[in-house]
Amino acid sequence: MAEEKKGDEKKPDEKKPDEKKAEAGTEEGKRLDESRKRTAHWKRWGPYLSERSWGTVREDYSHDGAAWDYLPHDAARSKAYRWDEDGLAGISDRHQLLCFAPALWNGRDAILKERLFGLSGSEGNHGEDVKEQYFYLDSTPTHSYMKFLYKYPQAAFPYSALVEENKRRGRAAGEYEILDTGVFDEDRYFDVFVEYAKAGPDDVCIQITAVNRGPEVAPLHLLPTLWFRNTWAWGHESPRPRLARAARQRMQTDPRADPAGWTPDPRHAAQIEAVHPYYGPRWLTCEGLPPLLFTENETNAARLYGGENPGPYVKDGIGDHIVSGKEGAVNPEETGTKVAAHYAFVLGPGEAATVRLRLSDYEPLPLNAAAFGDFDDIFAKRRAEADEFYAQVIPANLAPPARSVMRQAFAGLLWSKQFYHYVQEQWLAGDPAHPPPPQDRRQGRNGEWAHLFNADVLSMPDKWEYPWYAAWDLAFHCLPLALIDSGFAKEQLVLMLREWYMHPNGQLPAYEWEFSDVNPPVHAWAAWRVYKIEKKRGTADRPFLERVFHKLLMNFTWWVNRKDAEGRNVFQGGFLGLDNIGVFDRSAPLPTGGHIQQADGTSWMGMYCLNLMTIALELARDNPAYEDVASKFFEHFVRIAYAMNDIGQASGHRGTRLWDEEDGFYYDVLQRPDGTSEPLKVRSMVGLIPLFAVETLEPKVLNKLPHFKRRLDWFVDYRPDLTADLPSMTIPGKGQRRLLAIVSPDRLRRVLRIMLDEREFLSPYGVRALSARHRDHPYVLSVEGREYKVGYEPAESQTEVFGGNSNWRGPVWFPVNYLLIESLQKYHHYLGDDYKVECPTGSGVWMTLWEVAADLSARLGRLFLPDESGHRPAHGDAAVFADDPHWRDLVLFYEYFHGDTGAGLGASHQTGWTGLIAKILQQSGGKD
Repeated sequence: MAEEKKGDEKKPDEKKPDEKKAEAGTEEGKRLDESRKRTAHWKRWGPYLSERSWGTVREDYSHDGAAWDYLPHDAARSKAYRWDEDGLAGISDRHQLLCFAPALWNGRDAILKERLFGLSGSEGNHGEDVKEQYFYLDSTPTHSYMKFLYKYPQAAFPYSALVEENKRRGRAAGEYEILDTGVFDEDRYFDVFVEYAKAGPDDVCIQITAVNRGPEVAPLHLLPTLWFRNTWAWGHESPRPRLARAARQRMQTDPRADPAGWTPDPRHAAQIEAVHPYYGPRWLTCEGLPPLLFTENETNAARLYGGENPGPYVKDGIGDHIVSGKEGAVNPEETGTKVAAHYAFVLGPGEAATVRLRLSDYEPLPLNAAAFGDFDDIFAKRRAEADEFYAQVIPANLAPPARSVMRQAFAGLLWSKQFYHYVQEQWLAGDPAHPPPPQDRRQGRNGEWAHLFNADVLSMPDKWEYPWYAAWDLAFHCLPLALIDSGFAKEQLVLMLREWYMHPNGQLPAYEWEFSDVNPPVHAWAAWRVYKIEKKRGTADRPFLERVFHKLLMNFTWWVNRKDAEGRNVFQGGFLGLDNIGVFDRSAPLPTGGHIQQADGTSWMGMYCLNLMTIALELARDNPAYEDVASKFFEHFVRIAYAMNDIGQASGHRGTRLWDEEDGFYYDVLQRPDGTSEPLKVRSMVGLIPLFAVETLEPKVLNKLPHFKRRLDWFVDYRPDLTADLPSMTIPGKGQRRLLAIVSPDRLRRVLRIMLDEREFLSPYGVRALSARHRDHPYVLSVEGREYKVGYEPAESQTEVFGGNSNWRGPVWFPVNYLLIESLQKYHHYLGDDYKVECPTGSGVWMTLWEVAADLSARLGRLFLPDESGHRPAHGDAAVFADDPHWRDLVLFYEYFHGDTGAGLGASHQTGWTGLIAKILQQSGGKD
């Protein structure tokens, strides 16, 4: 296990500061404290199992880089994964050496339900999408209690129908979802609840309850499964672990044992012993006496490739035994590296069956008394402790539906942790025991990231659609995570900056499909916000802030060196996470030649400067040397703001400035090779992102930092050529504050007139990514006889840019809406109550900016809260979520939302940044 040990050696081991947290008096708060101090490893076991490891870049060893095709869903049950495992509602240790998850069979499917199903990128009419109904219901930060719900059809799962119908539909049609197939009609399904409660850090009680919601008797096979990740088949001399029936294991290892000792005793439960060189022995005790079905977690090469299997027992052997009745598919000697306990039920209408198991680091003997005597008490206690913990986090004055939304948002964030394993040099070179990958791999995808060594538990955007980290998604995750586990939030931010993640040139890895893509630089913002959340609770972790700051200096330098083509403080970030928002694919060479001067790329850099300046000012309280660094970022910001508002004008440069005086809006500018330029007059989020670059300076802070204040005043006085367009730096606002912002208060009013117009950006559910005016007035650019067009698309994308599974041409996105809310609050901090704007535009209602921010927050909250009829806009037209008592309290946190109706779109469980709703609701409840 050299890989895992190497990863362990790299983990930081510094002492953490004492933290006074709101939940410190709760039992879960005590567990968090023990985890931070490493006196008890409460987070060793958690929901770190992915819901999809098939179709990922890591598992792709093809010649053409077609990851979805190299290891499709149909192969997943038969092929041993190289990097990560997957399962249904599963858990693993934090190195994912030992995994547990339930499998299901309804007696009609052609395969076991061991993992979630969805469409690949080429199969869906709007890109990849999961086609299942599952819900994260609860979790504490240490995973001392967790609850998951899976809805399993009693009819044959409609695998083929979902693929065929989505392939048949064009981009103009909506996606064909599993609810559309009719398999849930007449409630013919099982609700399968999976719960975990920890009796100790290495003692996990597991309860699986299946309920027949249908009108008739229905069979259900429940197969709780334990297995080892395959670490031994790749030629790295890793020892092979072993699973066996516990009594048989004793017989084989102790020559004095009675050969009859392994014979099942009806007074005992069935028990499996799992032995791994890294952890030593573990035991899974299964209540009752279910048959134990053993096989090996080895590839079924005969099925997949027509080759020869390494032995008679392979990964899909349990499925072959249960579904196909194949003789010899499981090992009668009851040993292997994968095992399932087989429980078979026939449930009447409304009838429930419960299975209890216990995974522990000790061997309970006698089995029933030791394993299950205190079982129910542990579950009751952990549930009560979870309620106690969240009562300290969720404002009591929120209405019950809002409290439920917050709780489920937190659950989704916590369930979306995943062990992420990707050792880039090994992936590029291949493994000794397998054929080498294509030689051109080193010049292809991620070939420049050979230093990357990832073997950590990370916060994922969505464990099915995005079972890999994305740097800017992760930054947003950390805000709501900081409300419940600031230690984990800080750990995540630091990890992205460690030497085995960050490129030696200073770039942060973007995401698995292309680490070299460029995401918005929001890491400094997230670190500052997490720090401030903790500080309000009594802990000012300046070592964390300083640690992050020094690494971000490298990243900032990378941005300046790589993304400012003309050295004029106007940036060309490329993709910047906004997928298809522009006229062109901004990551590809332009059909016109030249480059795009990006209003959003430049504004992100202005925001980055202010974030780093703010952090430096905080650190300067203890170390005056940071005042000079703060001055550097202040001056860099001023130059960026000047360039945003002046390029091509008083500067004497040829070009078109990003601010359009006639329209009162910011646009990208196309810079052609011949020196001519043209504004790309698309009313999009690109023109609102300049609002993000805003910060206020408190007089008491300036007075404590005389060197910084002296430099600031000098710059204002002696460089009026750069600061004349930023009058708020010299005119004191509310509380004698100073304002640093790309958008001046006068221009702010003009931009907000457009943003708050319901015919443009303002929807009932937040701010759209593209103005609705482009519905009737699309923007068209002609280049050499070809038209490039941007029109309003409030739902799924109708273009193929970035695969069509993401759309920034009209829907509402949470991360940018959150930043807009925060920016308005900052402007209000300076401008006060006297500065009012009409909201909505043309309504005759005038609001302060704080009230506008509150209005936007309420619109976002409206996506998830039920109306008088019980309908939640995020659920679209799926009536079952409003009418059915077994569905109506369930919430899905989508990737983005229909710009007109609020219906959820994209990934259905992207609780990561959509989990910001928890922070918004918490703020509206009067805390933090």
